[in-house]
Amino acid sequence: MMSAVILLHADDNVVVCRRTVAVGERIAIEGSEDIIARNNVEIGHKLARFALPRFSKVIKYGAPIGSMTETAEPGDWVHLHNMKSDYMSAHTRAVTGDDQ
Repeated sequence: MMSAVILLHADDNVVVCRRTVAVGERIAIEGSEDIIARNNVEIGHKLARFALPRFSKVIKYGAPIGSMTETAEPGDWVHLHNMKSDYMSAHTRAVTGDDQ
């Protein structure tokens, strides 16, 4: 049976949902300990593989993609509510027209 998540790189501290995951669901991760989903999480979103302290780097594809703005426990949903990009603030960027 295929896991509900995919580990994209052995160094990643998050996994990506292959399908919607339900709170309380035990998630098998290839080559790692199982986690319990602490939130309902949609397909394509990230779950913490390990505890992620505030300010720690979020590692996906073996590379840092951002930093935690809040602590996350294994199985927590990792997204813009508890992490930020270290490269651009696309989620807070205002759309402007050419005349501005």
